[in-house]
Amino acid sequence: MNRDWSLPFASKLVIYFLRKCCFRTFIFIITISFSLAIASELDKSNSQKSHITFLGTDFNVIQNGDTPNRYIWLHGDEQTARMALEHHVNRYGGIAFFIQSKTREIPFESTMIDPNRIFSRKGTYHALRKFKPDWQPGNLKKALDNIDMERDNFLEILMPSKSGVLISVHNNFRGYNVHMEKDKSQKVSIKSDQNPRDFIICTNSNDYESLSDGPFNIVLQNIFPDNDDGSLSWEALRRGVRYLNIETRLGYLTQQKKMLSFVESNLD
Repeated sequence: MNRDWSLPFASKLVIYFLRKCCFRTFIFIITISFSLAIASELDKSNSQKSHITFLGTDFNVIQNGDTPNRYIWLHGDEQTARMALEHHVNRYGGIAFFIQSKTREIPFESTMIDPNRIFSRKGTYHALRKFKPDWQPGNLKKALDNIDMERDNFLEILMPSKSGVLISVHNNFRGYNVHMEKDKSQKVSIKSDQNPRDFIICTNSNDYESLSDGPFNIVLQNIFPDNDDGSLSWEALRRGVRYLNIETRLGYLTQQKKMLSFVESNLD
């Protein structure tokens, strides 16, 4: 994959903490951020660690090398995906965001929300009401407004440059499979010798063409659906960011490592 410098990411961290922190904390963070950027240039083989907070939940951020690519692990109960991503970033480099949670949903105010259903206001509305349908109208609007603001700050840090790709890793253990994505897909490449629960979703047609002749199940989703569920893939598509979701069965660590390596080797 293409390479670029890591300093813009450090700059984004500075902007994020300027908005979020007191002055003394900001001075500390800016010193650490630029130190990490300089250290990255001096020794590409060493991973650098930091963290950010989104909606009260911490994300550990691991940076290894100067690749423009971003990775994210969003569901705390999908531990195979976490292990696969840790291995991948250690071997190939990148900037990876790891949610600090053991559960699928995270706490927010007096309810729980799915962190992969809050990347649009419409999706957030339904996520907030899933476990708490009786919000007072004024309180619900305030919660939506707060999440809108925090989401924008978080995405400014998360999203890669134009030369980079955003890759999300997920696991399934409830029967979810590639066939359930066909109605939302513009192109599909399903392999008869592959388990339908292991697959890759692309939002960029060129990436799909690069991957579709390979050994894994691939679908292309580059047109917005009628129903925006608030997932990260649709927000990436809105922003024109190349996005992939690498999905496998829970427990199939070797398979997910192979799929990540395949993507790394076949995308420009």
